[in-house]
Amino acid sequence: MATQINQFESDGRVYFRVEGDMYLEDAELLEKLVREARFSGDILVTVDLADLTFLDSESASILRRMESEGLVEIQGIEFFLQSAIDIAERAA
Repeated sequence: MATQINQFESDGRVYFRVEGDMYLEDAELLEKLVREARFSGDILVTVDLADLTFLDSESASILRRMESEGLVEIQGIEFFLQSAIDIAERAA
């Protein structure tokens, strides 16, 4: 499934909702969008990954870096991780 990145604003915060599969190119685009939003003003940015179905290791590194630099708050990853665990358990 192709990656879809939807941006919206609510309560003085910019949200990026990511859906589908995230590969390096998608994460680099998301990082560019996040940096543009953050540096266009003193705006808080949240990345919502609840609808993500795949995340490669390079993308995970970019997301982690953005979070550790304080650029974003990441939410919705709990559901993604639980889905991955469920799939792994069924395959075992």
